[in-house]
Amino acid sequence: MNYNLEERTRIFSKEIIRFLVKIKKNRINENIISQLIRSATSVGANYCEANGASSKKDFSNKIFICRKEIQETKYWVELLAEASPEEKDNLKKLWKEAHELTLIFNKISKTLKEKNLKLKN
Repeated sequence: MNYNLEERTRIFSKEIIRFLVKIKKNRINENIISQLIRSATSVGANYCEANGASSKKDFSNKIFICRKEIQETKYWVELLAEASPEEKDNLKKLWKEAHELTLIFNKISKTLKEKNLKLKN
């Protein structure tokens, strides 16, 4: 298990890219593929930006973007499985990693919100 989140999100982006390069494209799945590549690669990019954040608020904002983007990624993976049923098994693996990343970013977001509330009180 890779506990370096920056590396893990980078690996996830690369896995998505490698998968999408090979997938048979058609009129239905082309837009889904386009959306999926944007959201999936955005997670790692925003996490890298979070690590270089100029303030705690900037860090929090980037983490919340990561959370939104990974949730969107799961959505597009599910739709791609519907549009390309022959790829369901491969997509299950990608969805599983997206789900694990969702849990991680949800936990980070929750912790940041709790810390923010304590500072305000």
